[in-house]
Formats: sequence, C-alpha cells, structure tokens
Amino acid sequence: MNRLIKKIASLGLVSVLVLSAAGCGQSNGQSKNKSQNSGQSKEQSQAEVSKEFSPKYSADTEYKISVVGTYSNFESLESEFERFYEHYPKGEIEYTYLDDYSNTIDQALAGQEPPDIYVVQPWMYGDERYDSLFDGAEVLSDPELEIDLDCIRSSFRWDMGEGKILTLPVFATSYGMLVNMDIFEKEGLEVPKTFEELKDTCDKLKAAGYDSPVMGSNTSTTPGIGYSFAYPMFAKTIKDDRSVEDDLNNLEPPAGEALRTSLTRLKEFVDNGCIDIDKCTAEIEDDYNAVIMRFFEGDVPMMLCSGDVVSGTKKRESKSEAFEANPFEYDFYVAPSGDEGGYYMDSISLLFCVNKNSESLDMTNEFIRFLANEQELGLMAQEKRLITPTKDYSLDEVYASLADFPEDRTVNFRDIEIMDTAVKQFRAAAYGVINGEMTVDEAVENYGTISTD
Repeated sequence: MNRLIKKIASLGLVSVLVLSAAGCGQSNGQSKNKSQNSGQSKEQSQAEVSKEFSPKYSADTEYKISVVGTYSNFESLESEFERFYEHYPKGEIEYTYLDDYSNTIDQALAGQEPPDIYVVQPWMYGDERYDSLFDGAEVLSDPELEIDLDCIRSSFRWDMGEGKILTLPVFATSYGMLVNMDIFEKEGLEVPKTFEELKDTCDKLKAAGYDSPVMGSNTSTTPGIGYSFAYPMFAKTIKDDRSVEDDLNNLEPPAGEALRTSLTRLKEFVDNGCIDIDKCTAEIEDDYNAVIMRFFEGDVPMMLCSGDVVSGTKKRESKSEAFEANPFEYDFYVAPSGDEGGYYMDSISLLFCVNKNSESLDMTNEFIRFLANEQELGLMAQEKRLITPTKDYSLDEVYASLADFPEDRTVNFRDIEIMDTAVKQFRAAAYGVINGEMTVDEAVENYGTISTD
C-alpha cells in the first residue's frame, strides 16, 4: 500500500499533521557527524525495537489519537507514529501544533474535541493557570498500565506525591559548548575538563592562530555566552544552599550575593582572553541559526550554546557550504567553568501527559507504553538531536561526554526551583558583566533591580 503523509495547515491558531495507517515512511538526511555513522543502521535498530514491544491488543484494533504540542515541526514524533503503525495499522494519530501554547492549551483541553496527549513543561507545575493540565492527567505509574518508567533517568521520574507520576519525559537539554574535534586533533590537544585546563588550552589555541578559542552569541538569552557558561555554576551554588532560593525568587537584593562566584568566574573567563566578545558580537547575529552556521565555518574550536541549539545542527549541515566542503566531527561538552570540572544541567525540555478523560484512553496509554522504551525515546532524541531522558546516551555520540557525568557536579531539573524573574536577573547580570556594563560587585548589589529589557 502506498503510504502518504497528509499535511493540513490552517491560518492563525494551529497547523495540523495527520499520519494514518496510510501514512508514509520517514526520510532522513545523512549527517556527516560520526554519530550518524556508528554501529548499526537506524533501520536495523528500529527493527530490533519493534521486536521488543509486545502489543496488548489485536492488530485489528481501530483507534484515533490526537496529540498537541509546541513544536511546529515534530518529525521525530512522526517517526514514532510510523513505528507504532507497524503494530496497530488500523488507526490514525494526529499531531497539532498550537500557536501561543501556554495560552491555548487550557482552551484546547476544555474544548469539544480535547487532545488525548498534550505537552507540558516543568515551569507549568505549581502555576495555578496550568493546574488543569496536571489535574486532568492520567497516572502513568499505575501498575495496570505496564508503562516502563524505569527506563527514564531517576531524576526525571517526576513523582507528584504518593508515587504518582503524571508525565513522560520526551526530551532533555543542557548548556555547554559544541567542540570541533578535528581542531583539537590537529593541534594535539585534549578537550579541557577544568577551568585551569580551559585557560591553558585557550592560550595554546591563540598561539596557534585562533583569535577567539571560544565563541558564542552575545545575548542575554539562555543560549547566550553568559548563561551557557556561568548559569550551571550558579545553579550548583543554589543546589548546595537552597536557603537562598526564596529570597532569589522574591528578588531580595541581599540574595544577589549568590551570583558572585559564578559571575566572578565568568569575568575571569573573558579577561583571560578565552573569548573575544567583540568578535562574537560582530560575527554572530542571533542565538540559534547564526551560532550553528558560524560554528560550521570550521575555525571555531569551542562554541557556547544550549542543547536546543545543538538540535538544529543536523538540518543545517547541508546548508553550510563550508561544512559541506570540509565536514568535521563535533561533540557537545559541559563548559569547564569549575576548578574540579564543569556542571551538568540535566534539564527536561518537553514532557507528555495523557488526558485521563480521553475517549481513546486504552490505545492512548498503549502508545505511551510503546514510547516509554529506552531505545524508542533514544531514537526520538537522536532524530531531534536533543538529549535522551533515558539512562542510555549511546545512540547519539554527540552527547557521549554526558554519560556517567559525576553526580556531585550534576544539577537535575528538580534540584532547584528558580522562577523566571530570578533567571532573567541572572541573565541580565551576566550580559552586563561580560560587556563591561557593570562590575561583579554592581551586579551583586543591584540584584532584583537590574533591567531585563
């Protein structure tokens, strides 16, 4: 049977993608990075995954499942639809992108055709505007559902109390740097693990002709230089002493002292010449596409960014003439900001909830059971090039450095609870410090009143 993908685009609120049993197989460009060439082929891996899943219901079961989310393009989920159809071919799964998701998801759940599966993000929990998202969620840890949540990293199994887990983590992310491994091999250098090693490595790279061994986006956003390099250290400071958390969230000026260590290290990073802020400003126009395309020029040893930026690399390899002409191996590493090493922010990027009032609850839970598999979630993360929420980092070697990262320098998403207003104060302070607009002392003293415009 010919398999087709139907795309339905509407003006304004949503765009919809429907993949039915008459959907089509996926197509994937071949990445030039080593992670796409190692081990078995993707098709072989998928075949093995299919053998491991044991369906509960008859292959003749008819069903319709709707999913709503925040991505306008969710190709890795589309691939999961296709693999699920191998077991249950007589159904239809519909994915809908909601514009202005945080303001429209509650309306969608209260509408006449509420979704069966919907995206939530960690910051929504505890905000009364989103209580209905969690109040209306299926308990995925119910033993009768037989959903294997043990494949998820323990820090991501989000217990809402009484052992109830309402969410399935789909993607994780972090902050750090893309590393051009070919440059390090050419110059006979190892990727630095500590701040002293970073300074020494940058001195050697500058002597070899690399004017700015580290580059990044000079913005006050989360993928920007200050946040990617220094926020994980700041987060570790809070994890070690959570007594300061409330004052930070309430923007109390004395709480600004918690920023001092990370901002001081950030200033030292700039003053040592590891990064040329003016060069970054002149050559990198935004915190996403321009970061990737500048890195693909091939002359940047280390590029500060977030995991969300890394997720855009695969599609842009073929768009870079420089990379197409001279492809190189690259990997993602935690920025080595600490004396003993860097700090790994193990953050959730996206989670799924199941609507407990779904009209197709049995098959919706079955799809989640299919998805909650170390290899399925790994393949999804690999295709999106985000970090897997499972224990196995091996499917995408871009993130291999994160495997077995020391727990004492890891900050998990539930280790701290910092509100967005406090995060914005940190970002603005970091931006001001690296651009010479304020000293570390001024940033600390003015915490709570720093302009975030």
